[in-house]
Amino acid sequence: MPGAFKHTILVRVCIEEQEGFGTMTIIKGRARVDRRTKNLVKRLDPQDIAVIAHDGIDKLAAEALVTTRVRIVINCLKSVSKDYPNSGPGILLDSGVLIIDNVGLDVLELIQEGDEIDIVGSRVYKDGEIVAQGAILDHEIISEQEELARARMDEVLAGFVDNTLTYARQEISLISGSLQYPEISTVFNNRHTLIVVRGNNYREDLRTIQSYIREVKPVLIGVDGGADVLREFGLRPDIIIGDMDSVSDEALKEAREIIVHAYKDGRAPGLDRIRELGLDAKTFPAPGTSEDIAMLLAYENGADLIVAVGTHSNMLDFLEKGRKGMASTFLVRLKVGSLLVDAKGVSQLYNAPVQSRHIAKIFLAALLPVAAVVGLTPATREIVYLMYIQLRVLLGI
Repeated sequence: MPGAFKHTILVRVCIEEQEGFGTMTIIKGRARVDRRTKNLVKRLDPQDIAVIAHDGIDKLAAEALVTTRVRIVINCLKSVSKDYPNSGPGILLDSGVLIIDNVGLDVLELIQEGDEIDIVGSRVYKDGEIVAQGAILDHEIISEQEELARARMDEVLAGFVDNTLTYARQEISLISGSLQYPEISTVFNNRHTLIVVRGNNYREDLRTIQSYIREVKPVLIGVDGGADVLREFGLRPDIIIGDMDSVSDEALKEAREIIVHAYKDGRAPGLDRIRELGLDAKTFPAPGTSEDIAMLLAYENGADLIVAVGTHSNMLDFLEKGRKGMASTFLVRLKVGSLLVDAKGVSQLYNAPVQSRHIAKIFLAALLPVAAVVGLTPATREIVYLMYIQLRVLLGI
């Protein structure tokens, strides 16, 4: 459509809004489109408009979007979960991100990657024609929808437990000893193992246990994108395990070993990517999540202790991931529980403000060696004595 016609349509829209509902601002931008938010954030620039299909935006996804400094999110689905009070939409609003909610999945076909689009109120235009319309979220709307979710938490919990127990019967092979473990060169025996998953507070928790990592030097396992988290802290993964959908090429090239999580029938779609990079990898056919089989791998190979950062361990974690149960995690934690230390939230436990009395003690402790030097060195004693005399003269005492 010619540019002049496009301009005319948008001006007419603004006049209608001005007459009926008040002046509306036209927002122009380039669309970035992806069904998977974790893939989209890798391509977003601050002036882009994010088009996603994320049912119930979780905390991790919201924080990733905020990090890109994007200012507009168009969600094809409902940003507020009907099953639990998810914090993602509130995080976006608090960071100044406009959310146009529940515009419908058709927009994924109508808007392509890189298209220039215009937003007028809650309506989305491309080439002067309306292609989507949703609801603009605010804190009041989010609060109302969260209350509805809280009201049905008992129902959700009951269904979650039923699903967990049902699938636990199907996935009993995880702990029955019938899995075929890959042969690896990494030595676990008599060593600690640190498993890093890109979950809630993963960065803060990993920062808190830095001294432990330096002193103990555990085996480092990155579960998919968890490998990139290790690299952020200057650590090289000993093993990367997962379906390879969210880990960077750089992390894969640095890893000492790569294990692709495969389906029970042996199919491993992630293996194609590894081969394209010219790298070697082993496969691990198993049900459950990649973080579950990472724990089993460490356990079966004789690890003394398993420390987990960012892992998913409760109903809310799994609801955020869109799962209706946690059968594999339930079974695996039953098996490895005696060796497992979950570091999730440790940063919040130790995130206490430094108090003035602590600073005073540190200052006094630092003065002790200075006082000792002054007392033992004649020349230093004379200088301090002269300063004392000069101070008395200045003060007239």
